[in-house]
Amino acid sequence: MRIHLKTLGCRLNEAELETWSRDFQAQGHQLTSELGDADLVVLNTCAVTAEAVRKSRKFMHKAHHKNPRAKLVVSGCYASLDPRETAQSLGVDLVVNNHEKDRLVEIASRELNLLAMPELATLPGENSLLSQGRQRAFIKVQDGCRYQCSFCIVTVARGEERSRPIAEIVKQINALHDQGLHEVVLTGVHIGGYGSDCDSDLFQLIDAVLHQTDIPRLRLGAVEPWDLPEHFWSLFANPRFMPHLHLPLQSGADSVLKRMARRVKTEQFSQLVEQARAQVPDINITTDLIVGFPGETDGEWCETLAYVEQIGFGHLHIFAYSPRPGTRAASLPDPVHRDVIRERSQQLHALGEQCKKATLENYIGREFPVLIESRVENSDYPWTGYTPNFLRVELKGAQSPSLENSIQQVKLEAIAEKGESLIARFL
Repeated sequence: MRIHLKTLGCRLNEAELETWSRDFQAQGHQLTSELGDADLVVLNTCAVTAEAVRKSRKFMHKAHHKNPRAKLVVSGCYASLDPRETAQSLGVDLVVNNHEKDRLVEIASRELNLLAMPELATLPGENSLLSQGRQRAFIKVQDGCRYQCSFCIVTVARGEERSRPIAEIVKQINALHDQGLHEVVLTGVHIGGYGSDCDSDLFQLIDAVLHQTDIPRLRLGAVEPWDLPEHFWSLFANPRFMPHLHLPLQSGADSVLKRMARRVKTEQFSQLVEQARAQVPDINITTDLIVGFPGETDGEWCETLAYVEQIGFGHLHIFAYSPRPGTRAASLPDPVHRDVIRERSQQLHALGEQCKKATLENYIGREFPVLIESRVENSDYPWTGYTPNFLRVELKGAQSPSLENSIQQVKLEAIAEKGESLIARFL
C-alpha cells in the first residue's frame, strides 16, 4: 500500500512518525509524499494550542476532500483527548490512543487489514530519512509527564511517565548510525524525568549513548530547567554532545510563573544559564515563551521583555496563549485581549530578532564543523547546515552531491540578509 504520513506539533511527534515510517516500510508498504496518491493516510495530531487543534482538524478535512478513497488513521494529543468525537465527526477510520501509538503500525495493519508485498520491504541498511533528505533523527526516549503546568493539556493527553530502556535506545541509535545518520536528538514529553519509572536518569542515558555508540552528534530536545541531573555539565566534556540547550521558560515574571504552576523562578533560571555558560564553551541557550497568559499585566509583560533582553537567548519560540479546556488556566480570571496579545507578540518577536543577531555576531570569524543537511538549487549559498551549538549556516561552494550528509569544517563570515543564519565558506 502507498502510505502518506503527516505530523503536527512537537519533536516527539516527529520521532514517532519516523518510527512508523520504518515500521510500515519493514512490512512492505511504500511511502508517498503526495496525499492524493495514498491508500492510507496517517496523521499525528497536536493539541498544545487552539491553533494546533485547528490545523489537525483542517488536515483531516483536507484528506477527505483530496483523497476520499484513502483510509485515515489518526493519533496524537488531539485525537487522544476525545477519540470518539474525532472518529464520528471527522470521518476517521481508526483512532490510535497515545498509550498505544508505539504499536500504531501493528494496530492499523490488524484493524484495517492492510496488505503489503514483502519483497517491497525496506532493504537492510536502507534509511528512509536519508531518502527523504533528512540528516537528523529524533529518538523518542520517554512519554508522559508527572507535572501539571496550569496551561498544559499534554499531561492529560499523554498520561503517566514511561521511559524506554537504555539498551533499546542505544540499539536504535547504532542502527541509524550504521545506515548513515550522523546526528540524533533525544526527545520526549518530559525528558528531564527520564528514568523516574525504571531506576535510571537522564545522565545515565546520555552517558550510555556517548559510550556505547559512535554517533558523531548527539543533541538533547527541550528539557525543563528544574530537571537537569547531577553532574550534567560534565557530559559536555565529550565533544559529541552538542552545546545547545532548549530550556522552556514561558515567562520572565515570577508572578506569572506562579500562576502557570512552573517549578522555577527567574533568579534560579538566571543561575542555571550562568552556570551553563561558565562550564560549556559556546553553549547556545534557547527558550519557549507564552504571550498573554491570563492576568498578565503591563508590568508583568515589561518584566518579561527586560528579562529576555538580560539573558540574551539565541532563539525564542513564541506562543500566543489560547485557553485549552481541561486545564486550570482555562478558568483563570482576567483574560488578555487578543489585540493586546498580538501587540505583545510583535514586541517579543522584534526583541527575539535582536537577541539572535547579537548571538550570531559573536561567532563571525570563527571556525566550526557543520553537518551539511540540504542543498538549495540555483542559490549563491547552495548548502545549509548547523554548527554544534545549533546556529544555522548557509554555505558557498560547489554543488557536489558528496557534500550532503557530511561534516565539514567551515569559517563563519557574516550574517545572512534575513538575519536568521550565518554565511560561511568551506575550508
